[in-house]
Amino acid sequence: MENIFNYIDGQLVKPVSGNYLDNYNPAEGKVYSLIPDSDKKDVENAIDVAKRAFPDWSGLSITERGNILNKVADFIDRDHEKLALAESIDNGKPLKLAKSVDIPRASANMRFYATAIQHFASEAHIPDDQFINYTTRKPVGVAGCISPWNLPLYLFTWKIAPALAAGNTVVAKPSEITPMTAFLFSKLCIEAGMPKGVLNIIHGLGSKTGQAIIEHPDTPLISFTGGTETGKRIAATAAPMFKKLSLELGGKNPNIIFADCDFDQALSTSVMSSFANQGQICLCGSRIFVERTIYDRFVKEFVDKVENLTVGDPLEETTKMGAVVSEPHMEKVLSYIDLAKKEGGKVEIGGNQIKLEGRCAEGYFIAPTVITGLNHACRTNQEEIFGPVVTIMPFDSEEEVVSYANSTAYGLAATIWTENLKKAHRVADKVKSGIIWVNCWLVRDLRTPFGGMKQSGVGREGGWEALRFFTEPKNICINTK
Repeated sequence: MENIFNYIDGQLVKPVSGNYLDNYNPAEGKVYSLIPDSDKKDVENAIDVAKRAFPDWSGLSITERGNILNKVADFIDRDHEKLALAESIDNGKPLKLAKSVDIPRASANMRFYATAIQHFASEAHIPDDQFINYTTRKPVGVAGCISPWNLPLYLFTWKIAPALAAGNTVVAKPSEITPMTAFLFSKLCIEAGMPKGVLNIIHGLGSKTGQAIIEHPDTPLISFTGGTETGKRIAATAAPMFKKLSLELGGKNPNIIFADCDFDQALSTSVMSSFANQGQICLCGSRIFVERTIYDRFVKEFVDKVENLTVGDPLEETTKMGAVVSEPHMEKVLSYIDLAKKEGGKVEIGGNQIKLEGRCAEGYFIAPTVITGLNHACRTNQEEIFGPVVTIMPFDSEEEVVSYANSTAYGLAATIWTENLKKAHRVADKVKSGIIWVNCWLVRDLRTPFGGMKQSGVGREGGWEALRFFTEPKNICINTK
């Protein structure tokens, strides 16, 4: 039984209380490690050392800070296999997915911001021959970064890399459900020579450690990825304190498939965008709208493809879908399938928990589930399920499908399938989502802004947007005469 430790002031330390939480392997349904049950005192200790470290860290040149981030990335690449295995065990996702997506992206996040900060420029304005205006951007202080459980190291580094590159120090809280790779990451930071106090990682419950980070007066920046309801509570605490907030929240993403699409490409990519990572990606397309003339064909062939998805041991090479992240989450997803049936939905395939044999006999596995026959306005189609469940509905016109797509409280991402370029531009312009993919899905250029509209979030991450968030602009006006 491995103990996870907090990372404070450059050292691995036990929680002040001495208390620990169970950490489950979701594929086995068993406790395999212990997490610090940290509290306000641990957070205060971390913020204190982060404040002390801020002047020296922000005083380093951007090249010096970038060199350290790149060194951490080197160690991520070196330990690729170890980190991928840890991510698979901790999260339940297929090892193959962790190897190909999660860990490479964590390294890429560190490298991108290590160099992006060197190209981050401010503005200068010379309106006449007397006054020169220029803008500087300076790091703010201690950033509080709270990351989710679905893409643990991937999204953890997505927050801390720009914060550190910009010159802030960080107190970060990974999800208590998937803490292992953040713990391993802290060891890499020590090995890479990260200065003491610059990055501090506190493990524990959101209600105790997360809330303590948010409400502390010395964390002027809060970056959070997670559920919309949690985001509302964070905003309620942080907004009256006038903190800068970046909230990347929930989604109920539409996948719009027109009859003039490349059918085979739309079909295969839609299966992937529905069930990748067991549907536990905020960008998954959980509502599929298909033009009526191809609806019956699409449903049949979609179900045929889903039938061939292998749900199994995440460590097996042939596994396409692993376990969902926890038993409570499994019960939540199954409850929505029951709700869909009560709302008149027809389960075309799946709809049940899967019991495997061997070491995964007690794991949290759900069959990929496809539901038809539901109205676009029902709860199943309005509320975020965040699991391997999709609905498929027909539509007859652009206006109709746009109204369906925009009918939820969310607006994170959308996918549009059509070979008609004018239609693609027209529909993309009308759909209220922060990210629109046309004839593709999950293509991520790290230079582009990431984030949603409506209840899918506040602000944007990625590229210059993240560096702007983690700095404060200051205009300086010089009278030259």
